[in-house]
Parts: sequence; C-alpha cells; structure tokens
Amino acid sequence: MQSSHHDSGFTVRLADPGAPKEAAGPAAGRSFARRRRNRHGRGLRGELLLPTLPAYRTRSDRFDELVMDSAQRLHDIWGKTLDGVRFAVDEIPPNLEQLVADGSPAPMGCYTPATEDEGPVITLYRRVVEQGCPVREELQDLVHDVVVEHTAEMLGVAPETLDPVYRRRY
Repeated sequence: MQSSHHDSGFTVRLADPGAPKEAAGPAAGRSFARRRRNRHGRGLRGELLLPTLPAYRTRSDRFDELVMDSAQRLHDIWGKTLDGVRFAVDEIPPNLEQLVADGSPAPMGCYTPATEDEGPVITLYRRVVEQGCPVREELQDLVHDVVVEHTAEMLGVAPETLDPVYRRRY
C-alpha cells in the first residue's frame, strides 16, 4: 500500500482549545454528544423510539391522558356544570408517612372546594391509583371511577347519577 504525500485537506486536532489543560484522559475536553458511541462506523446512537410512537410516552403522561379523558367524558355529559373545575395529578398524597403509620389506607384522590382565588380542584394520586389496580388494562376504569367519585362529592350527588357507567367495566 502506498501513501501519497499530497495535501488532502485532512487535519488532526489533538485537543479542544477550550478545554482545561490539566484535564486528563481520552475523553477530556469533549462534550457528552461527542463521547457517545459510534459503533462500527454507522453513526452516533440516537433515540430508540420516535416521539410519534405510543411507547415514547411515560407512565405519567399516559396517566395524565386517562384523567383528562375521564374529565372530558364527564364534561360532555354535564356540560357547564363542570366549567371551572380543575383536574390535577400528584404523585403521592401529602402526609403519606403519617397515614401509613396510623394504618389508614392512602386516598386515591381528593376534592378541594373552591376558594375566592381559584375554582374547585379534583386531584388524583398517580402512584396510589396505579398500586390499587391489579391489572394494567383496568387502570382506565379505576381512574374514571375515582374521577367520578370526587366529582360527585363536589356536586353533592350520587356517583351512579353522575355517570351511568360508574363501577361498570366497559
């Protein structure tokens, strides 16, 4: 194999000029993006899932969508009665340690009445609801039941009158 000694425009850069001089090691001075693996010369690794695929969303995102679907279903049934109601999702209820110490079950959600500053808020606790659901396929039903129960508490009606499919698996 012969090597040519002509100038091909190829240059070698030994160190990043912005890197500190005392840094040592082969990856010193390079950003994380430049240190990612380039296995077999096929290019740098990218995202494994595209944002358009369902598996791209996190469990938290999917849970938020379930809550919003249930709230939208109730809003379609009751209309203006539910205007101004906010639905929120928290990870765990406040004072969970105290509830566990007392031996009482953790609530799946709560209703906070309206104040002079803001409207009523119905909050679901994601971790508690997910743990209360034995099968992942039933999570949508349980989320809907919790939303219906706390909305019924807010309106002062029975949950069965609020939504005809309450406690029925659909």
